Amino acid sequence: MPLPAFRFKKFSVEQEGASQPVGTDAVLLGAWADVQGARRFLDIGTGTGVIALMVAQRLSGEQNWDGLGIEIHPPSAVLARDNFAASPWAEQLEIWAGSVQDFAQTIADHYDLIVSNPPFFSERTTSPDQARSLGRHTATLSPGDLLACASQLLTAKGKFCVILPEREGLRLCELAVPQGLYWTRIAEVRSRPGKPVERLLLQFEKSPYAIQREEICMYAGKTGGDYSEEFQKMTEDFYLAG
Repeated sequence: MPLPAFRFKKFSVEQEGASQPVGTDAVLLGAWADVQGARRFLDIGTGTGVIALMVAQRLSGEQNWDGLGIEIHPPSAVLARDNFAASPWAEQLEIWAGSVQDFAQTIADHYDLIVSNPPFFSERTTSPDQARSLGRHTATLSPGDLLACASQLLTAKGKFCVILPEREGLRLCELAVPQGLYWTRIAEVRSRPGKPVERLLLQFEKSPYAIQREEICMYAGKTGGDYSEEFQKMTEDFYLAG
């Protein structure tokens, strides 16, 4: 059955054939990343382009900004290009079809904000779906390569924001310091209050500022499907009602 488009308030995301369809991780990162002062942003592993489109919407009231999505999976790169072209920010968004490693060796640009919902499957946890594996398997983008590329492409005062499971996120924090990156903001994402941490939203910068800590609970109360007030506030500019 074809995967339908995911419709947000100000844009739609076609996702049929994508390595990664729109998911909560992407929405969390797109809503959480600090866009203040960003005039050039980069989305590493953009997939359908949803995070880049969310960042674009948040920057839409600003002047003179542009964004670029990098995507190694060819069908996803085509989807992202089409989704960018169909959005209100078509003139300000571009796609690079290839690996970020090649991009970093080829392009000398620097970015105020870099966002990524990166691979986290190891060789032992590879997804059985080939396209999904490409989007989630660290063989295509190791944590070390991701950090090295981010450090190279980030401006001196830029911010690098990612979302990962807790173990992989803490490991990324350890690996970041030798690359000259320091985590300065962290949000622990839980399904409900008191539940284990499911994801970490992390912000890295090139200077070791004091760390800001946050907690985000997706749902309210111990049971039920109602989103928490904090999650609703984070996503109210994006999600359609109902």
